[in-house]
Amino acid sequence: MNSNTTAPALPFLPFSKPSIDEATIAAVSEVLRSGWITSGPKVQEFETLLSNYFGGRPVRTFNSGTCTMAIALRIAGIGPGDEVITTPISWIATANVILEVGATPIFADIDPVTRNIDLDQVEAAITPRTKAIIPVYLGGLPVDMDKLYAIAKKHNLRVIEDAAQAIGSNWKGQRIGALGDLVSFSFQANKNITTAEGGCLVLNNAEEARLAEKYRLQGVSRTGFDGIDVDVLGGKYNMTDIAAVIGLGQMTYLEAITQHRRALAQHYFTMFGATFEAETGAQLPPMNFENSNWHLFQIILPKQIKRADFMEKMLEHNIGIGYHYAPIHLFTLYRQRGFKEGMFPHAEHIGRQTVTLPLFYTLTKADVERVVNAVKSVMYTLNNSNN
Repeated sequence: MNSNTTAPALPFLPFSKPSIDEATIAAVSEVLRSGWITSGPKVQEFETLLSNYFGGRPVRTFNSGTCTMAIALRIAGIGPGDEVITTPISWIATANVILEVGATPIFADIDPVTRNIDLDQVEAAITPRTKAIIPVYLGGLPVDMDKLYAIAKKHNLRVIEDAAQAIGSNWKGQRIGALGDLVSFSFQANKNITTAEGGCLVLNNAEEARLAEKYRLQGVSRTGFDGIDVDVLGGKYNMTDIAAVIGLGQMTYLEAITQHRRALAQHYFTMFGATFEAETGAQLPPMNFENSNWHLFQIILPKQIKRADFMEKMLEHNIGIGYHYAPIHLFTLYRQRGFKEGMFPHAEHIGRQTVTLPLFYTLTKADVERVVNAVKSVMYTLNNSNN
């Protein structure tokens, strides 16, 4: 035996990975062979399944979880001259859709513990021009829904819930999407369930559902065989049957996905141990197993560690790290609108120091142990190099 032989490298662990079973792959093949590959019976079946999941509320599907929010704003009547309050810690789409409908985004800082929008800051930001709030459920953790809707009712505001990451989450035993106003979900590839790309919008009534249908397909409404009219400016946002059949397959094990992610999150806490934060200066996420679907497991790095250095060192361990998110108000597009550093200090700190650890359906507890060991080793190395 060659004593110089090195052990094979451990496989690469991405921070996220979709799981598509063989039955779903076969169902996609059937759709492709059927000849009906755009919006058709599978979209209708998927919408019915989602409606049942959300307690019978109307649901319409779309080709992204971005257009869902823009359409929700239009349904709510939001446009030029209106202000919409949201969080600076989200994917850029959350704020961009406000600009897209001609309204003005207003940011409120985040709670440093939950990392969601601070509802006290939301109420302080309300003006006579405020027409809506877009809360974001970061990592799948909802805000205090009771407080959110009390504020909305008090000030006569619409709520468009950016629940892109929150399918499977709940508030006091009720599924996110089964309560509230307009609720937007994403089925993009790194979400807990996926349609490759896509999303859905949970609506309040049949009238809103019909309007959503118009907005997603060029504003067209049809009567009979040859009757057609256009009375709103719509776009091309419909979901395909190919995407819908993937979603149908994913929904069959949504509960199993949620439970497995919660078990992995719990194992992360166990492996990090009770003294990790005090010893390193890092911050673990809130230990919420009642409401969150654990879409993300994020830690906040201590101030002395640069995120790029940490990510580079983790890659040496063959582990992929993400971060969610850079502060929206510091992007050039928003600086040009008057936002600047120092306006939202909690968002800016977390936006600089947050990292997302691997968490997905096929991840194992052994993988979690490998990640935690690497995190501790890298932090030890970087802390020593900074001393």
